[in-house]
Amino acid sequence: MSGVVVVGGGISGLAVALRLHDAGLDVTVLEAGTRFGGKLAPVHVGDLVLDGGAESVLARRPEAVGLLEELGLGERRTAPTGATPRVFVEGAPRRLPPSLQGIPTDPAALRPLLTPEAAAYAETETERAAPPLEHDVTIGSYVDERFGPQVTDRLLEPLLGGVYAGRSRALSFEAVAPALFAAARTGGSLAEHARASLRPGAGPVFAGLDGGVHGLADALVARLEQAGVALRARTTATGLRRGGGALVVQTSDGEVAADAVVLAVPAPAAARLLAGLAGGGPTAPVLGELEQVAYASVAVVTMLVRGLAPTDSGLLVPPGELPTVKALTYSSAKWGWVGDRVRDAYGDDVAALRASVGRAGDVGVLQVDDATLVRRTYAETATLPGWERAQLLDATVTRWGGGLPQYGLGHRPLVERLRLAVGEVPGVAVAGAYLDGVGVAACLASAAAAAEKVLTDLGTR
Repeated sequence: MSGVVVVGGGISGLAVALRLHDAGLDVTVLEAGTRFGGKLAPVHVGDLVLDGGAESVLARRPEAVGLLEELGLGERRTAPTGATPRVFVEGAPRRLPPSLQGIPTDPAALRPLLTPEAAAYAETETERAAPPLEHDVTIGSYVDERFGPQVTDRLLEPLLGGVYAGRSRALSFEAVAPALFAAARTGGSLAEHARASLRPGAGPVFAGLDGGVHGLADALVARLEQAGVALRARTTATGLRRGGGALVVQTSDGEVAADAVVLAVPAPAAARLLAGLAGGGPTAPVLGELEQVAYASVAVVTMLVRGLAPTDSGLLVPPGELPTVKALTYSSAKWGWVGDRVRDAYGDDVAALRASVGRAGDVGVLQVDDATLVRRTYAETATLPGWERAQLLDATVTRWGGGLPQYGLGHRPLVERLRLAVGEVPGVAVAGAYLDGVGVAACLASAAAAAEKVLTDLGTR
């Protein structure tokens, strides 16, 4: 039986481990932290257990919903309620106009969000010449050009800030919205391309899990433990080399030899480990670029608030509207199972919500202790309309230091060069959010590709 070491115990690493074990390989997973599951993590607030990281998966891709079924969680799968989010502009929550990832699909619907002058310019987007895009641009700068900066600031920026904790004028159009970028390369109205990409009647975009999406990671860990996969927490991989015909992973407590290694770790860590393969691994230029991939740190402040009865699913906050809070999710209004548990525990006048804090480049806003972060976050949210009677009952902070990769210009070509280089290294594969997307489905897709490479390299496919 061949032995494989998976470095990284997030959702990507756990999924790789399951695929390789099911193919008959002996698998060990090394995780530097104290728990497995990565950003699928529970948070305890008051008498409740909610999601402290990702709270949903894409329902229109097969990877995550397929894994839910495979692990016997299909009956717990749930959809969001009919509540919709709003965006906070000039001190007031406003209806969110239709868009595709923040790209307007109906420029006329932008009027309530913009000044009259900005709305008039945005509405001409479908009429103005749009030559084919010849190369990658930042998605924010392109929306500036097509719709005007106010659309970027008030729609695109808060939407992408919630997904990537990034800044749209620094994020690659090609990497963030590849299908839309491919359409823009043919020329023509961006609004029309976005509208043509919508799938009306396709059902909810997102799916949740009764009890929390962290249950997916829990079930995956339980399946691996039952199967005899070695899960080693508090074990940091510090090096990777070839020795005696095997791949050798140096760790914080010794060495592990394997026939194959999967690196399911952030880009800088992957670059440092791959560098240990010297002449038998990827070239220095690729690894140098990989090590420079930036990550944003964020914090989720989960709160129980009495005297609050939200009907919206959340509130997106453009930069500058509040000092530090970039988004609110009214979890008890967005997810039926959360609302039920809150009512059972606290009655009808308590809401559970998540405040998201932290954007790329704003590390300083997180450099306070948890108690200060809670006080500051609640003080900001308490200024919002409808919060006049609000009373904070409990709050918990979940920090994700360096949690979200930033897809800068040229990110997709970098990933292609990396995969090409790693493809020439027998027994080594990569997986993770920096490759194809930050969502659970995209991470699982990268895990499937990594498992396929290992099986092919070992001749077990």
